[in-house]
Amino acid sequence: MTTDSLLRASDDLPVWRLDDLYPGLDSPEVAADLAKAARDCRAFAETYRGKLASLLAEGGAGLFDAIAAYERIDDLITRIMSYAGLVYSENTVDPARAKFYGDAQEKITAASTDLLFFQLELNRLDDDALTAALAQPPLDHYRPWIEDLRREKPYQLEDRIEQLFHEKSVTGHSAWNRLFDETIAGLRFAIDGKELTLEPALNLLQDRNPALRETAAKAIGATLKDKLGLFTLVSNVLAKDKAISDQWRGFQDVADSRHLSNRVEGEVVEAMVSAVRAAYPRLSHRYYALKARWFGKDKLMYWDRNAPLPDAPQTDYSWTQARDAVLSAYARFSPDMANIARRFFDDRWIDAPVRPGKAPGAFAHPTSPSVHPYVLVNYQGKPRDVMTLAHELGHGVHQVLAAPQGPLMAPTPLTLAETASVFGEMLTFRALLAAARDPAERRAMLASKVEDMLNTVVRQIAFYSFERKLHIERKNGELTAEQICDLWMSVQGESLGPAIEFGPGYETYWAYIPHFIHSPFYVYAYAFGDCLVNSLYGVYQQAEPGFVEKYFALLSAGGSKHYSELLTPFGLDARDPSFWAIGLSMIEGMIDELEKL
Repeated sequence: MTTDSLLRASDDLPVWRLDDLYPGLDSPEVAADLAKAARDCRAFAETYRGKLASLLAEGGAGLFDAIAAYERIDDLITRIMSYAGLVYSENTVDPARAKFYGDAQEKITAASTDLLFFQLELNRLDDDALTAALAQPPLDHYRPWIEDLRREKPYQLEDRIEQLFHEKSVTGHSAWNRLFDETIAGLRFAIDGKELTLEPALNLLQDRNPALRETAAKAIGATLKDKLGLFTLVSNVLAKDKAISDQWRGFQDVADSRHLSNRVEGEVVEAMVSAVRAAYPRLSHRYYALKARWFGKDKLMYWDRNAPLPDAPQTDYSWTQARDAVLSAYARFSPDMANIARRFFDDRWIDAPVRPGKAPGAFAHPTSPSVHPYVLVNYQGKPRDVMTLAHELGHGVHQVLAAPQGPLMAPTPLTLAETASVFGEMLTFRALLAAARDPAERRAMLASKVEDMLNTVVRQIAFYSFERKLHIERKNGELTAEQICDLWMSVQGESLGPAIEFGPGYETYWAYIPHFIHSPFYVYAYAFGDCLVNSLYGVYQQAEPGFVEKYFALLSAGGSKHYSELLTPFGLDARDPSFWAIGLSMIEGMIDELEKL
């Protein structure tokens, strides 16, 4: 049975129900909240601008009230923009949705201009007086948020410049992000007489038919090449935009602003990057050489890199099977974890079908703590789609648990944002692997998991290296499409090894990756999270007493604690260079097992 027919025979794929946020684009509730947000922002500025120092002098209670009011406005604004973003992601080529998203963004940007003074003024408060106030209730509640905010103090600018940066974002980087999204969503790839969107086209790179994989790979490259001028322009503009911001704020390295927002030290990231790059020969080079032998070849073409093994049984999962697999794996770890994840299915917090215009890939959006998260996937029944569902539901569980921290402290830095997602994926994989009895099926599952981990660790560090090269080279002037393609290819051979052969067309594949556009240097968080979870999972396998309780405490902390503090109960220290070796050794161990099968 094909995947398409299997999915048709299964339960209908769920479409999320967004009316927990708002009834619809034209609903009075949206208009009313947009107006309320503007009023509340103006009133907040009138009440508190220029008065924070006097509030601090009077004690912490007045400052607590100010932050609480700011937090309520933040929750409202987040709710509005979450709805606008989710509606837009349903169909990014629909003019009505695009207009709604753009209009909401403009109105919220204009309204929130009245809030800009607050964080800047907080960071001008006397250090000793603020430290004393933070040691006492009620202000101690917001101590983690204020301490995080103080880390940004050296990079903040004068109020009017911050206002200009803020207001220009609508016609600056946000506009270029939207252009990229709408262009990607509008692309069509001619494959076997069909016009496919990006997600189904990429999915064919995992098809069992080698000719179809080759056709799809070449079609992706050709279509991206046709738009390469636009993608080159977008990349150049955004890299320059970031460089201008970095220069004004005083960031020395191209990735320093990301490290600051992640609350991670640059030297820790570099230690991880060095450890992963040093492991390339033991991991990706070794695995792809092994896979080439399974295919009876000296080298694999790039479109065979994620292909199913020649003797792998064809396994497709209906939506019901995928749901049950994830929930049962979660339940074996913790019934509470499964119960939280089950709400995403029961309450329709998931959007699963592939549709023209729908945002590609997958994500879990936390929305605001006063509502609940939503998950988007493009489900096509492949084993990797089950892993993606487990991954995004891990994010969702994390977001639900962190929500009680409130709008200011629930968001998790990227260094920990992948913790629950990768852990949930590992739980699901281990459960499915334990149930596999056929040696060929077991080998196929292990190989698929190794490939996923290589994509998460090796590939993402290669992406990070590519981004660094692009942003550093951009300082010397605008880059041509050929130059960017050369930078892309310079990291591919190094990371994937001599067993992968790159043909014409692959040099354009950088162009569709949204993280480069939306969140520069985001990608290393995937490797950070995977290595961290591998270490955590090793502690779990040793039956560490109280592990589940410690794990839930980690997730429930949200962004209220530094990653080092959260890892201490598990006996882990990411600042120790050997920490990364622990995580990478798990991947190496799986390759060892594959070589023995």
